[in-house]
This record gives sequence, C-alpha cells and structure tokens, in this order.
Amino acid sequence: MTTTRVLPPEWAPQSAVMLTWPHPGTDWSDILADVEPVFMEIATAVLAREHLIISCEHVSRLQDLERDLSAYARDQGLPGRVYAVPAPANDTWARDHGPLTVSTGDGPIVLNFRFNAWGGKFPWEKDDALNQHLHNAGTFGAAPMEAVDHVLEGGSIESDGAGTLLTTSECLLTPSRNLSLDRGAIENLLAETLGANRILWLNHGYLAGDDTDSHIDTLARFCAEDHLCYVRCPDVADEHYSALAAMEEELQQFRRADGRSYKLTPLPWPDAIYDEDGQRLPATYANFLIINGAVLLPVYDVPQDREAIDVVQRLFPERDIIPVNCRPLIRQHGSLHCVTMQLPAGVLTL
Repeated sequence: MTTTRVLPPEWAPQSAVMLTWPHPGTDWSDILADVEPVFMEIATAVLAREHLIISCEHVSRLQDLERDLSAYARDQGLPGRVYAVPAPANDTWARDHGPLTVSTGDGPIVLNFRFNAWGGKFPWEKDDALNQHLHNAGTFGAAPMEAVDHVLEGGSIESDGAGTLLTTSECLLTPSRNLSLDRGAIENLLAETLGANRILWLNHGYLAGDDTDSHIDTLARFCAEDHLCYVRCPDVADEHYSALAAMEEELQQFRRADGRSYKLTPLPWPDAIYDEDGQRLPATYANFLIINGAVLLPVYDVPQDREAIDVVQRLFPERDIIPVNCRPLIRQHGSLHCVTMQLPAGVLTL
C-alpha cells in the first residue's frame, strides 16, 4: 500500500528542535567560550515553546547541559523538556546531518539520508552515524526511521508543505554528493522520499564564505505557501551583486502550482564581515529558524539588524521575532538555521 508523503513546511507545528552541541574535538575548540552562549540562547528559546534534543560527544558536558537546561525549564515553568543523547559528532551542523521527517497518513517517518560533509570537504563519518544513535536511544519515539542511501542535506531544500520544493542546482547537482544522479534522477529521488511533485531550481545565487555549494537556506526561504523571502544585494560594487540579481530574476519568473506568481520580499543585506585572515564570512538573514510561535533570527551586530527584525516581523506577524547574535557562528561559515533541525509534531513524545 502506497502512503502519500509530505515534507512539512517549517511553520507547521513542531515537537522539538535538535542541536548537536559543540565540543573541544570540533573546529569550535578555540572559540567555545564565544559559541556556547549562542547555542544556549537558542536552546532556552526553544524550551519556551517546545522540546529540545541535544547530543554531545563529551558525556560530562552533556550531563551538565541536561541538568542546567532542565532546571532552567522547570524553574521558568516552560513547556519544553530536554532529551540528551551522548553521541559522537565531527561537527555541529544539525541542519545537514540531522534527519528529515515526512508526514504520512500512518504517522511520521524519519528519513536518514547520507551525509558526506558537503561533498567530502571535511571529516564526516561520525556525523553520518548520528541519526542512528538518536534512533537507538528512542529519541524519535514510535516513528520509524528509514535509511536512504543517497546524500541530501536539510539546508539544501525548502518545502512549502504542499508538494513544492525549492533548491539550487549548484548544490544538488554537485557530483561529489551523488555522482550517479543527474537532475532527473534527483527529482525522482525527491518525489519518492519526500513526496515532492514540483521542484523549483535556482541556477544562480552565491554567498562568499559558504562551504555548502549554495544551500537554499542561506539564499531564499518559503515563509508561506505563496510567499518567498530572499537575500538581495543593493551594492553594484559588491562581489555578490550579479549572482543575486540573477537569482532575483529567477524568483520573479517562478510560478505557484496554480500558475500565479509568488509574493516576494527581499531581506536586508548586512555589512560585510571578515575573519582575521580577511576572508568574507557568510552573514545572511535568510538563515532564520521558525519554531512554534516564534522565529529565531540571526543578527550580526551590524546596522542592518534592526531592519531585518522589522522585515521578518512583517513576514510572520503572528510570531515573536527573537534576534540571536550569530556573529560567533559565522566564524565557522554557518549560521542559526544551519545548527538546528526541527522535528514535526508527533515525533518526540517525552
């Protein structure tokens, strides 16, 4: 019996958010004192609205986190509970090594795609095994986990919850991910595993300092079934101008399933931020996380932060906008959405 699958949109009700906590064995080792407060800010915001899954390779640190965050939630009378799982990890990008969950008439199915660190750029074996550790620990409740022997990262796709996915050809068609799959085969894979019946491919878009080959969650996002927001660079002298202008033209040409145009809202363009070696870092306001009743918005201690908060509040008028300073995160070339993965309602039962 074939069961219809749907990849829920991020604004659908959630049971939990997953964080893979940084530890001294990751690239964060030299700046743990800077980055852990960012993770803690995300964790406490999540607990105010839903459950929290944290994993960490360092068991003693995990035990401290479970104790402190559980006490915080209890003392504050928060609805969220902490589920802590000791598990090895190469890094902390839960958006990409975490599971994707589809809804079916028989309940949710957790999909465990392969992860190879964006085409083998970095060590990945521990991250690739992490979802199995979580499943073995009972993290996903009664939801079955299905292994998919192909590479797919959560940050590379956006779902409208009605069968349409938005992605970039630069990422999904990179041979170092799935060498044997061409565009047609990728579309078939997304249809079979995620229930996608329409794929919107962006062939333009670029963000300096990005290791992911243009993940969509740094460039353009669904904020409703009929509405897309996206990054736009207004400075003709900026290295991003041409690629993002071409991306904007593509978005303007996209049509919804009923043939109508999408509503489009450009996001502010933050001032350039560089690391100590002069490399530009991938600061983007598109890398927000939608959770129950709120949007966690990355900000960067630049003048455009205020405008970004206002724009995102207009996009999500019924949700609280919670700015989180993610300047420490972009030092490792990712931001807020990149370190989180939501689990839809019905998966986690604490």
